[in-house]
Amino acid sequence: MNFIENIREGLRSIAGNRLRTILTSLIIAIGITSLVGILTAIDGIQSSVDSSFAGLGANTFSIVARQDAFRRGGRVQKQDAPIDYFDATQFKRRFQYGATISVSSVVTGAAQAKFGSKKTNPNIQLTGGDDTYLAVKGFTLQSGRNLTPNDLTYALNVAIIGSEVANTLFEGKLNPLNQVIRVSGTQYKIVGLLAKKGGFSGGGDDRMILIPLNNARALAGTQKLSFDITTSVPSVSDQDEAVDEARGVMRQVRHDQLGQPDSFDVERADELAKETANITGYLRMGGFGIGFITLLGASIALLNIMLVSVTERTREIGIRKSLGATPKRIREQFLIEAIVICILGGLGGVLLGLGIGNLISGVVSQGKGGFVVPWTWMGLGILVCVSVGLFAGIYPAVRASKLDPIEALRYE
Repeated sequence: MNFIENIREGLRSIAGNRLRTILTSLIIAIGITSLVGILTAIDGIQSSVDSSFAGLGANTFSIVARQDAFRRGGRVQKQDAPIDYFDATQFKRRFQYGATISVSSVVTGAAQAKFGSKKTNPNIQLTGGDDTYLAVKGFTLQSGRNLTPNDLTYALNVAIIGSEVANTLFEGKLNPLNQVIRVSGTQYKIVGLLAKKGGFSGGGDDRMILIPLNNARALAGTQKLSFDITTSVPSVSDQDEAVDEARGVMRQVRHDQLGQPDSFDVERADELAKETANITGYLRMGGFGIGFITLLGASIALLNIMLVSVTERTREIGIRKSLGATPKRIREQFLIEAIVICILGGLGGVLLGLGIGNLISGVVSQGKGGFVVPWTWMGLGILVCVSVGLFAGIYPAVRASKLDPIEALRYE
């Protein structure tokens, strides 16, 4: 009995026990689905995050207020004062680096917009910005126009709305441009509609309403706003020098004492992308661990089934040995059966994992990341299948090859 005949015999044995083969393959398929599905979902989410940062621009950095109190010398220092309008405008005037600078502030993240009898949920982000805000933040106008210096100077009641706000208020039946909506007790004329952005933020950018910065300041009243300064330098190669220059200018504006830490944070788009990549790296490790545990359970189930198969075919093994089959050929036959079953289950698991993983990443990223085909994880899945087949088939195969032919022929 040669190797080719062993393969044929293994396939005939698999075909003769279709129900057992299908159920065993399903066990392997579930394990591979969990492995490939989790890793594919993580890759899809990472792709969405990369797309979001690419839209923001790798040559962009932001100066924002420090959010938390910090510990220094064993003592918790008081929280730094927020960046006020004077700080922001002074920085914009002093920072001479050929950069595009946008000043903005979030008035509230729980505003509600109304148009006639229609109204949104109270989860609208009402933001005050200038005429460079959309370009620096990576937004695209679907229709209408951007804010103009005239809007900013005279604090005109105009607004640019996100796609989700437009869909909720106008339901695609009416052109939002030049319509008047009411937000936080004030009427605004819609002059622009933003293209859908979605992404890893969960669609928060699509629930935004942008108004002129001075309108936001007036609307806040006695509420103390904190302003964000976003700067876009001409090229990525200029960013390191620009960040150092911006930090120095902002320390002067904020009157930070020599030797004291910054009273603000500088957030670089590329640093946020790297931090996110590190997080997804840990998620991949966790996902691989979960998939490995699932596959370990599947391999134990396959081992049990192969042992049952050896017991059921004890008489057959005795006949083969009496006809001259060597222990090596017997081992090959059972190993081939185990590996073929694993590969069948693995192919099904890879396809299921590919679909489920992309479905999960699409839901999380609002379809921003696109369809991901992780060839590395698919190849890994098939390799793991072969390994599982070897692991689960080696002991039953060795046990079958060691059977005494005379005792095996007596087995009923």
